[in-house]
Amino acid sequence: MTFGTDSKGVYAIATTPFLEDGSIDFTSIDRLTDFYEETGCTGITILGIMGEAPKLEPEESRAIVKRVVSRARVPVIVGVSAPGFSGMRSLARDSMEMGAAGVMIAPPPSLRTDDQIVNYFAGAVEAVGEDVPWVLQDYPLTLTVVMSPGVIARIMTNHPSCLMLKHEDWPGLEKISKLRAMQKAGDLRPFSILCGNGGLFLDFEPERGADGAMTGYGFPDMLTELVQLFAEGRRDEAHDLFDAHLPLIRYEQQVGVGLAVRKHVLKRRGVIATDVQRKPAQMLTPAAKAEVDYLLSRMAKKDKRAAF
Repeated sequence: MTFGTDSKGVYAIATTPFLEDGSIDFTSIDRLTDFYEETGCTGITILGIMGEAPKLEPEESRAIVKRVVSRARVPVIVGVSAPGFSGMRSLARDSMEMGAAGVMIAPPPSLRTDDQIVNYFAGAVEAVGEDVPWVLQDYPLTLTVVMSPGVIARIMTNHPSCLMLKHEDWPGLEKISKLRAMQKAGDLRPFSILCGNGGLFLDFEPERGADGAMTGYGFPDMLTELVQLFAEGRRDEAHDLFDAHLPLIRYEQQVGVGLAVRKHVLKRRGVIATDVQRKPAQMLTPAAKAEVDYLLSRMAKKDKRAAF
């Protein structure tokens, strides 16, 4: 299964479920994979930032790739960002051999100038191989690397194997508009744009030209419905749905506890067995869990998917 420059919909950013002792919970991985597909996701992205990839041993990463790829019926993209190109190449090539659709590469925080960024991705593509389809992750809030539309255009022009932009700039609506305008003018080739940030700006991103979302909010079924409503031109219904979920989306965007909130919700929904994270981690306090549960109870009045 592959993805392409015309990919649309929702690619779920998968969490990595753990048992109470911190070992990988493969049974929950199976349930999570099925859950993403059942909720209408058109793809799954694993070993990303929210997948706690840096906390995994290399053999664990490969075991997760093998498990998800063997079970999934939608394209699976593997995050392969690493401190060095050798590790990136090894995981990328192994993932493709196991049947992954492609890989996702993020810039290291050390990059500052435009030329540094462009040259880094040239080295990354050389390392993983020009035959490997990949996603460019643009996430300056966490990675501290700022990529202007011009820099993104240079990377896309230099590397036809880059098929998708994971757009997570903030504010970033104007960036989407500028990239799409460059494409309309014939100055930039086509590529898919899927947006992250927990869906926080997904109420306007499709109207600016985004093809959907690549994120991991605890209600991917809401995200898939939202993207479909926009595709059908049902703007007010889309915004009503988004507004019902906005308090929880906003709560999840708190730095440091976002993954804890997401895992708590997935546990409440019966998808994963525990909300355990690998150490070091910031867990939810009893007060925070009560707040999330309160938000869920209020949301359930407008969206029955939250009534559990």
